[in-house]
Amino acid sequence: MRFGGPVGVAAIVALGACWATMGVAEAGTLRATYSISLVGLPIGVVDVNAQFAGAHYNVDAHARLSGIASWIKNARGASAGAGELIEGKVSPSTFATSASSDAMTRTIRMAVAGNSVVGVDIQPPFEDRPDRVPVAERDKQGILDPVGAFLIPAPVGVPPTSPAACNRTLPIFDGWTRFDITLTYVGERKVKTKGYSGPVAICSVRYVPISGHRRDRPATKFMAENKDIEVWLAPVAGTNALFPYRASVRTMIGTVTGEATEFRVDGK
Repeated sequence: MRFGGPVGVAAIVALGACWATMGVAEAGTLRATYSISLVGLPIGVVDVNAQFAGAHYNVDAHARLSGIASWIKNARGASAGAGELIEGKVSPSTFATSASSDAMTRTIRMAVAGNSVVGVDIQPPFEDRPDRVPVAERDKQGILDPVGAFLIPAPVGVPPTSPAACNRTLPIFDGWTRFDITLTYVGERKVKTKGYSGPVAICSVRYVPISGHRRDRPATKFMAENKDIEVWLAPVAGTNALFPYRASVRTMIGTVTGEATEFRVDGK
């Protein structure tokens, strides 16, 4: 279990793949809970807390498997990230993620300054392979970490669910692999869940591997050619931010979907 590369893309999308803010948000906490399913059968829950205080953000996400996935004993994962929103751009400072089961726990910690990586620690390290595409120093510059990539600016001067909500590319480095996530506007629809009722922007998503991936790995090729990835973005009350309401991705074992069962802002 890991949060990076093709498998990580599926995890990120299932967790909510992309949200971001633009400008300064009011102090408050967004609390979102997602029900995760595989081909319609429940497999887990993801809880996300996103705290805003002036220009600073701090995000924590925790995932746990259940239902038909409970045979993976004690499988769980967590990711956290912090940074600032400077002149309408996300500037991450720290990122950490951990995934574990009865077999092993792996933790990745990364420090970022000026959207460039200044340090990475992976324990235990991944085993290198001959078909792994080398990560160049330029691949660690001008990046977002996976949590910072959850952070997508609401469009200015137009409705938050207009095409401008989606049409963008996110350059992501997870401590091990560098890839782009491209979003393209598909449409708009109305949704309703605990804490939110209103419109969402529907974005088509593509995964573009850059470096760090294994070029001969079937999962890499599958995800690079995958046209069945989608995320729905909802505006966050009291901020000029969008946050994923629903996300789905076709994987090699079926379609994984994450949909909000709670989506509320506290302390506005």
